[in-house]
Parts: sequence; structure tokens; C-alpha cells
Amino acid sequence: MDKLRVGLTQGDTNGVGLEIILKAIIPEGATELYTPVVFANRKLVQSTLQGVTDENIRLQHIPTAADTVDGRINVVNIGDAPIEAVYGMATPESGRAAREALEVAVQALVDGDIDVLVTAPINKSAIQSEDFHFPGHTEFLEARLAEEDEKALMVLFNDSMRVALLTTHLPISKVSEEINEERIIDAVKRFDHTLRRDFGCERPRIAVLGLNPHCGDGGLLGEEEQREIIPAIAKLQEENVLAFGPYAADGFFGQGLWREFDGVLAMYHDQGLAPFKALARSEGVNLTSGLGYVRTSPDHGTAYDIAGRMMADPTSMREAIYSAIDIQRNRNRFDEASANPLKTIPPKA
Repeated sequence: MDKLRVGLTQGDTNGVGLEIILKAIIPEGATELYTPVVFANRKLVQSTLQGVTDENIRLQHIPTAADTVDGRINVVNIGDAPIEAVYGMATPESGRAAREALEVAVQALVDGDIDVLVTAPINKSAIQSEDFHFPGHTEFLEARLAEEDEKALMVLFNDSMRVALLTTHLPISKVSEEINEERIIDAVKRFDHTLRRDFGCERPRIAVLGLNPHCGDGGLLGEEEQREIIPAIAKLQEENVLAFGPYAADGFFGQGLWREFDGVLAMYHDQGLAPFKALARSEGVNLTSGLGYVRTSPDHGTAYDIAGRMMADPTSMREAIYSAIDIQRNRNRFDEASANPLKTIPPKA
């Protein structure tokens, strides 16, 4: 099978992004499995590399991703202005560097110069600008990459659990306004397709969480379950989608019910991600599904508290890289199997 080109963005330069990227891609044998293309400031890559390893690692510096040399660690230089890492701080310079790397990498993805994209963590405040006004990668990528009828879905996963979010980076005070029957049905169907195409689940079983404590206690603690969530699940079942619930989140995760399902749809960010990260630990991966391109990332942030100390764990970044490769290949197999190779036979006269 052909070796894929994996684009990696530097993320916030004052965080652990470059450290975990280099720790993930420099082990012996990594370039035999895929070709890394790192979008980052050349000088910062070199200085970080010296902190990560004593070995003499040869990097392939290239002007654009189109010049990638397969089987080498390629670096596309980002930013002509000199920049230094100010570890542990959000600065306009680190935000600009993260934004520039992301823009260049996404264009390379669209142009076909890289096959999949893996992003290092950003600081959502520092990255904001006149050209970037998104609450996170998911929303930015949807705006840049979504074709007609495509919509991004944020999915966190490891080997045993997949959690999708109905709402993503939204203030908790706004969540209930965004929960309605139509949106739940759409999200579950998109999640069902993702589980089939990206993860190879033949008949996905999807658990839908409630919004309120105890799923609203029959309307005593909130009406969203009765008014929106339960009717949505009923309609999905009528359409032969294996959706079940709603489940109260505390009991669902506390009793290990997630093990009985291929995927879990959470109503809001922390409802799904707090238990997921507690259970997945360092092996979680974030996937932006629902688009025509594969993008993954580690499931953690910039880790300012340990940035520059060369003690960051690269496990989640490594999992994100290999998961992106696996998902792209799963998609290729699914699309090939789903295509109709038979030509239409005209009726006899």
C-alpha cells in the first residue's frame, strides 16, 4: 500500500506542539511507514530538535509541500520574520505562527500535496485575528473545507470508545438553545456514516446522552429530553438507525455502558470529553469527521505548564498520526466497496 504524506502543523509555538511532533516522527522506522511534512518555523524546529534528541537527525527543508521528498522528514518553513519561543505564554507572535502554519497546510491538503492533516494544539485566544475568528480547529476546517451538504463533526476516540459532540466550543449558557430534534437526527446520521466509513463498523450502535441531570426526570429537571431528544431517537429508529437513549451521562459512564456501543453522542463539550479523557488518558485522538479530508489531533492542549521542558508525552500525537493514516485507508476501502462498478444496462427494445 502506498506511503501516505502526513502534514503536521506546529500549533502554538509557545506550547508543546513541536516537541511532541518531533518525538513522534523521529524514532527509527517512522519514515518507512509514512512521509512527515512539518509546517513550522525552520529555526524553531532545529532548536526544538536539539532539545529532544542528541542524535544527528537530517531534515529535508523544502519551499513548499509540493517539493516533498518521500521517506524523509520534510519541513516547510513558515514565516519569514524571526520568532523565538516564549514558552508558557500566549503571545500575538505564537498565535500568528500557528495561524500561518494552519493556512498553508490546509492549502496543501486541498492541492493534494499531503494526504492527511494532523494539527498540534493551538491557543484559541492567541490565534484570533481579522482572518481567523473561529473558536477552534473544527469550525475553521468546516469553513475552509466543507463542500455542499458536508458538516464537520467533532469525534474523540481511542481503541475502545468514540464520542461525538452535538455542540462543540459553545458557552454552557447557549447549549440548550442549540439542542433540537432536527439537529440531533442530523448529527446521529453523520456519526453513523463516520462509524461505517472511517472506523469500519458495519451496523453501528449509537448511544445518545440526555442534557439534564437524570435525563430531566420526566420534565421535572428540564424538558429537552421529552421535547427534542426522545422524539429524535424514535424517528432515527424508524429509519433503521441503531440509536438508543437518552442516557444520563453520569450513570452511563460510571457503569461502563459505553462498552456496549460503537459510538456515543454527547450534547455538549465537557459532558462527553471529561469522561472520555479520564478513561482514554494519553491515548485519545480528536477527529474532524464529516469532511472530504482527514484531520486528526492530540486530545490535549498547549500544555503551557510544561512547555520547553522537553517532558511532554508524545503518545496522543503519535496516535493521531497513525489514526489519520488508518482512517484514510478505511475511507479508501469503504468508497471502493460502495462504488457501483456495473454500467447501466439499457433496456431491450
